[in-house]
Amino acid sequence: MWQAEVRIDLEAIRENVTRLRAGTSAELMAVVKGDGYGHGMLAAARAAIDAGADWLGVCTLGEALELRRAGLTTPVLAWLLAPGLPLHEAVAADVDLGVGSQGLLAEAVSAARHAGRPARLHLKIDTGLSRGGATGDDWPDLVEAAAKALSDGIVDIVGVWSHFVFADAPGHATIDRQLAAYRDGLAVAERLGVRPRYRHLANSAATLTRPDTHFDLVRPGIAVYGLSPVPGERFGLRPAMTAQARVMLTKRVPAGQGVSYGHTYHTERESTLAVVPLGYADGVPRHASNTAPVLLAGRRRRIAGRVCMDQIVLDCADDPVAAGDVAILFGDGTRGEPTADDWAEAVGTINYEIVTRFGSPRVPRVYSGTRP
Repeated sequence: MWQAEVRIDLEAIRENVTRLRAGTSAELMAVVKGDGYGHGMLAAARAAIDAGADWLGVCTLGEALELRRAGLTTPVLAWLLAPGLPLHEAVAADVDLGVGSQGLLAEAVSAARHAGRPARLHLKIDTGLSRGGATGDDWPDLVEAAAKALSDGIVDIVGVWSHFVFADAPGHATIDRQLAAYRDGLAVAERLGVRPRYRHLANSAATLTRPDTHFDLVRPGIAVYGLSPVPGERFGLRPAMTAQARVMLTKRVPAGQGVSYGHTYHTERESTLAVVPLGYADGVPRHASNTAPVLLAGRRRRIAGRVCMDQIVLDCADDPVAAGDVAILFGDGTRGEPTADDWAEAVGTINYEIVTRFGSPRVPRVYSGTRP
């Protein structure tokens, strides 16, 4: 008997990847960073590969090496690399590296020499996000230095890439500006003798809404897990995660009874309260206090009072509920339960954060749709 669990439908992930592949002629990189957006990195990666994903994308060196240790041989790109990491391990494991600065390029060159084989690099240009990547002013120097390492046989420049600011708002002016800046960066690279096999710019939103940005490779992340990057649009995607728990106990309380820490909620009448053993230590945002919906006994109910570290309380009025009943925080919505989008709206965040939070070892992931 389980107390709380996160159910992951691997068939939904496969269906989503199949749908995304059908919408592009480019190769597809399934982004599985952040433990597969809370769905389990290895299980998500295998499901995506089963559905035809050509690449896997992660942030950290540790994530990339974990994929390799698990026996996955699909091309992997890792792009969030602090100075001083053992990049030779990535080179030896045939992991591609995202490089957006002269300093990181120098470390990749050193790593290649240490590993005794060329480092596979994807040079990143900052087209306006002001996060990773070389600025337009720094880009020519980075490309020139990388081209020198290429001619020396120390690196292989596999890709040139960038990342959108606002692709989740189709038609936003930044999209075309970034696309133009990216094309300018490609032209600079070509003038300096760098012609990468892969040009990639499109995230989930651009994969779904801007085919002119697909180039040779698209990098969907949240869409792989069935959640839309564009508010109000579903694109036929199917959410893969359901978070649920069994009611721990119920009790009758009088009208006006304060509930949970600080008594920020009071019952309007004599009511049955249901205590559900999931809290902020398990991934429930504390901002869900008094706002987020939960399905229990056939009805959606708001969390009553503050979210605690280990539990939440629901006011069930006079409805018949009992210990052991299943409370569904969110799922795909087909049973009338809230979705991650509903939770994101209630909490004032994005669906990405809702699902990624659920990674506590106290709440096991249970997979359906074949092996994890």
